[in-house]
Amino acid sequence: MEAAMLIGGEWRQAASSQEIEVVNPATEEVVGSVPSGEVADVELAVATAKAAFPAWAATDVEQRAHVLSQAAALIDEHAKELAALLTSEQGKPIAEARGEVTHLAHGVRYYAEAATKVRGAHQELPSTLGPAYGMVIRRPMGVCAAITPYNFPLTLLGTKVAPALASGNTVVAKPASTTPLATLEVARLFAEAGVPDGVLNVVTGRGATIGDALVGHPDVRRIAFTGETATGRHIMSIAGPALKRVTLELGGSDPVIICADADVDAAVKAVIIGRYWNAGQACLGCKRVFVAEQVYDNFASQLVERVGRYEPGDGTVKAEKPRLRMGPIHTRSARDELVAQLEDGVAKGGELLIGGGTAGHDKGWFLEPAVVAEPGADSRLLTEEVFGPVLPIFRFADLDDAIRRANDTPYGLGSSIWTHDVRNVHRAAQEIDAGMTWVNQIHYGYDELPFGGIKDSGFGKEHGPEALDSYVELKSVVVGGLG
Repeated sequence: MEAAMLIGGEWRQAASSQEIEVVNPATEEVVGSVPSGEVADVELAVATAKAAFPAWAATDVEQRAHVLSQAAALIDEHAKELAALLTSEQGKPIAEARGEVTHLAHGVRYYAEAATKVRGAHQELPSTLGPAYGMVIRRPMGVCAAITPYNFPLTLLGTKVAPALASGNTVVAKPASTTPLATLEVARLFAEAGVPDGVLNVVTGRGATIGDALVGHPDVRRIAFTGETATGRHIMSIAGPALKRVTLELGGSDPVIICADADVDAAVKAVIIGRYWNAGQACLGCKRVFVAEQVYDNFASQLVERVGRYEPGDGTVKAEKPRLRMGPIHTRSARDELVAQLEDGVAKGGELLIGGGTAGHDKGWFLEPAVVAEPGADSRLLTEEVFGPVLPIFRFADLDDAIRRANDTPYGLGSSIWTHDVRNVHRAAQEIDAGMTWVNQIHYGYDELPFGGIKDSGFGKEHGPEALDSYVELKSVVVGGLG
């Protein structure tokens, strides 16, 4: 598949005429190519989005909502093709890709419905300077940048584009250079739904070449980025001096606390999904599990048994029951990094309970899902983000110890606790340093609730009505002369 960038309603090649090949991580075969954008392409896209902004901002909010609703319907209609395209470039199994497309459509529809439900404020004011009242109004910002990673390229596109467009902004999106194809197809569907030319633009290329140009462009006022923490810091170094509005959803090392009164069967099933979905390539996921010693043996045995059902392989081919398909790691270098982290965890006291091999494939960057018991606190499995299917598990004696160890990380994205004791629930909600805490449920980003982290996991919120607030400037208006 040979694709092109979308700028101002036109499908364009890069100014340099260079291309980037898109490789299927399961087969190592080239499945397509996209333009390798340059600074000139970013400048054109931003200028186009800036020119389109006044008319889109002035468009009736019901019309903007209608366009988003149409886009969600088209995404549902083309879900099968989008999922196949996503699997070909990202590697995740078809069933998981379909789930991501469904989540994308749900999120777009959520903001289509929320756009017309925004309410304002009326404030009585002191009459010192004469009778007056105040209002707080919302004004769209202008051109917004949406920079997305390879792990969930469609869902994370939707969490940025949908609230931005609903609020009257225009967007320049930049997908990861390894997963641009499905993003471009979604942009085509937005255009078909009625998004005017120039309102949603997509530039493709390497972040080192065009990312800085997009973030630093003086006409880009709002940046939403999902990716690794180091890149988030780099974006801040560019955006900060220009006083741009920034949302960063960065890395995570989510703790899971399983108390003695937990439903262990349910906890195992949830941890399996939370750690091994998308081959563990998620910022939000179960990455460190602390288990009460009373139920540790039961939890560990069930976990190992279920992990053993996974069969790494091509995401387009279903595994034979009771086996479960797991796709590849997205890049060879990422797979090698995971192997090194796993080996370090074992070298520093951890016991490998299962997994860790490369699955015996001649082609593809596969890794057998692993469980490591009690790696040392100084191991890379604890001190770094582990972006793949490797899970360390630990015993704990009391909740104080579990919460202390849960917080012993620079990250603070998600967290969860499994218990039926309301006192434990209260403590987890109040004391775990994270942007989110789930109780007796998997780590899942609901469109209805604000999503984001603290500490090295970034700041700002996506999802929920709060995301709409982050795409507008609040302006206070004082109305006087009423005497």
